[in-house]
Amino acid sequence: MKLIREEIEAVELLVEENEGKKTFYIKGPFLQGDIKNRNGRIYESRVLAKEVARYHENFISRGRALGELGHPDGPTINLDRVSHNITELYQDGSNFIGKAKILNTPMGKIASGLLGDGVTLGVSSRGMGSLVQREGVNYVGEDFHLATAADIVADPSAPDAFVQGIMEGKEWIYENGLLKEIDIERVKQTIDNAPAHRLNEAILEGFHDLLMG
Repeated sequence: MKLIREEIEAVELLVEENEGKKTFYIKGPFLQGDIKNRNGRIYESRVLAKEVARYHENFISRGRALGELGHPDGPTINLDRVSHNITELYQDGSNFIGKAKILNTPMGKIASGLLGDGVTLGVSSRGMGSLVQREGVNYVGEDFHLATAADIVADPSAPDAFVQGIMEGKEWIYENGLLKEIDIERVKQTIDNAPAHRLNEAILEGFHDLLMG
């Protein structure tokens, strides 16, 4: 599974005030389906809808749909970087509209400070999945799995555009319910550099490395 990010800047800042205390929310399209991004990838709405339903049941409804400030380099949630909690995510046509509450965490306070001072921030969804090529276009596969519907980023792309979101040389797999990082490029180099008389042995060693992580 590859790590895939999608960034959107069309989010709205909401402020709720109670007894002089302000609470910041962001709201807007967190996910977009059925459009070809600038890297030639398409998320089909039906694939997103299925995954959003799972994400809503397992995370949003339980208050566990967390997101981070910045660009995490892996699929897991780093609690020391959590800045907000996603409270809503629903389908509107091919878009999936989300709402997130900015939390009173160190990273949440940074986000609140930036938002309060008028800084425009965007959101970046983070998920894992395979890519399936059909008629020259890469479609995100049926195995798409949301890590979070929205991280907060300072450098979002234009609306409806996707950033270069696949981390080259790294993939993740599930094993016994845990995510394991695999260094694909390292294994490929080991095989490519192996002498002819050790090629089969190198291939076996490579597969062993992939399985063992």
